Amino acid sequence: MIFGLFRKKRSEEELGEPIGEVTHFFPHVKAGVIKLKRDTLSAGDTIYIKGHTTNFEQKVSSMQVNHSPIEKASKGQEVGMKVKSKVRHGDKVYKV
Repeated sequence: MIFGLFRKKRSEEELGEPIGEVTHFFPHVKAGVIKLKRDTLSAGDTIYIKGHTTNFEQKVSSMQVNHSPIEKASKGQEVGMKVKSKVRHGDKVYKV
């Protein structure tokens, strides 16, 4: 049986308060821009992105601010990162 391929989708109650929101998506490079509204985000953290048609979890491999790589982002910053699936403006970002 292949249980590892099908992960349970998480509810908003499980996820708690979002740490940020997607502000832009660049389809040609599969990258999203996330505005952090609270907390911090570091390379190696796991995030969950949830929206009307978006619902996936991924590990943050790297982030950029103004085309410069960073290891940690804090509240108020907008960071760019590769995403494994399409994200949309307004999708909520949670740290898990």
